[in-house]
Amino acid sequence: MNIIKKTILAMSLASGAAFAAGEVSVTIDAAKPGPVINKNVYGQFAEHLGTGIYEGMWVGPNSKQPNTKGWRNDVLGALKELHVPLVRWPGGCFADEYHWREGIGPRNKRPVKVNTMWGGVEENNAVGTHEFFDLAELLGAETYVNGNLGTGSNQEMAEWLEYMTSPSKSTLAELRRKNGRDKPFKVDYFAVGNEAWGCGGQMTPEHYANLYKTAAEFLKAPHGQSPKFIASGGNDNDTKWTEVLSANVKHKMDAISFHYYTIPTGKWEVKGAATGFAEGEWISTMKNTMRMDELIKNNVAILDKNDPSKKVGFYVDEWGTWYDVEKGTNSGFLYQQNSLRDAVVAALNFNIFHNYADRVKMTNIAQMVNVLQAMILTDKDKMLLTPTYHAYRMYVPFQDATSLPVSMSGNGQYSVGSVSVPQVSASAARGKDGKVYLALVNTNPKEAADVSVNVAGAKAGVARGQLLTADAMDAHNTFAKPQAVKPVPFEAKASNGKLQVKLPAKAVVVVAVE
Repeated sequence: MNIIKKTILAMSLASGAAFAAGEVSVTIDAAKPGPVINKNVYGQFAEHLGTGIYEGMWVGPNSKQPNTKGWRNDVLGALKELHVPLVRWPGGCFADEYHWREGIGPRNKRPVKVNTMWGGVEENNAVGTHEFFDLAELLGAETYVNGNLGTGSNQEMAEWLEYMTSPSKSTLAELRRKNGRDKPFKVDYFAVGNEAWGCGGQMTPEHYANLYKTAAEFLKAPHGQSPKFIASGGNDNDTKWTEVLSANVKHKMDAISFHYYTIPTGKWEVKGAATGFAEGEWISTMKNTMRMDELIKNNVAILDKNDPSKKVGFYVDEWGTWYDVEKGTNSGFLYQQNSLRDAVVAALNFNIFHNYADRVKMTNIAQMVNVLQAMILTDKDKMLLTPTYHAYRMYVPFQDATSLPVSMSGNGQYSVGSVSVPQVSASAARGKDGKVYLALVNTNPKEAADVSVNVAGAKAGVARGQLLTADAMDAHNTFAKPQAVKPVPFEAKASNGKLQVKLPAKAVVVVAVE
């Protein structure tokens, strides 16, 4: 009997009985709604990197692979199931070497460049502005365009914005029409550069703040069509970027970006493997990913001081796990396997983001397909869904849901040696359908947790949803076994007015409370 069947059996037997002392107590205050969890917290990221776009998503309209406007139908169908709210493009580090004029017009006449950022491979510019907006429109997603501050210019960014958004008869708008698009594109977000502290130009925050103010002055769109403008912020422990930007930029800055990647070892040189790891790297991954809470908290404290009216958002527009690349692959392609551990990491971060819904109105996991913590892996015409994909699918009800306060007691620590993390993470919200949704994560890969749930201000008789777990810490899907890790139905019933949930080891559960 596998772990999932054992779990369901144990849950059924225990659903009507009180758990022993030591259970985790979770209280949801359904009568005190908090801020809305912006759907863009579940945003995605597609960069010109490895096979993340070419092959993984884009095959071209003349491909034998079934496609729509050049985009793979199988990948489109899978992403639609995630209700992808927003896509960021074209980078990442690639953005500060991308010149938009090279990606418009007939594809066979576009220049072939070298992608010096990622792998030194040829970039034929087959996917450019029009193709990106095709993708976004096919997915029903909002758009986040990253401008080139590093090797570009203010004029180049301003003209790109005009090309995309102008309804006039200007030369640039007419060029857009000549290239097949009469109606202006809807640009929802526009960033001025990326990682200005690193690959975007090795700048200081003071220097970047001045460049940003100048650039933003010239970024214009028709009335009512202006995107939200995003400044390139800091990463990891560095809060200086948030401090300098929020104190000095008072015009046309709707958000500050932030990047943080979870690395098992904490060392960029040897990050750790995506599979075949020991429990010590499981818990170090949990510990490192849960730092996200402190990092956001520290930056939000600065924003609350400098921007008490909360006009400036804090967008974690790059995050996820980063491991050593798979053997035999191009080191510049950042291809890594995706296991149950990644799904647990994703869910832990979702729960953290929900806690800061008033500031964190967008996040973008890196990345959609075949790169880092991907939703989907492909091998030529084959495709599989990763455990991270399933976590995103389970959390769809939290998109634009109203957050609800959650308090916990009795939550023990999961420990290995000197490293400890809380065993259970919880988040709750009232969905757009009016139901109360609860997400639970068990970080302990060996022991289940007894969770008692009280929903104050609402009746709780039963909770139904899905469970994601597996036998092994590194359980993952392969092209030979593409459904080895996938969600199964889950149900918990109330006893004495409280839901009694047997939360399996290394598991993610999302349920609707009825």
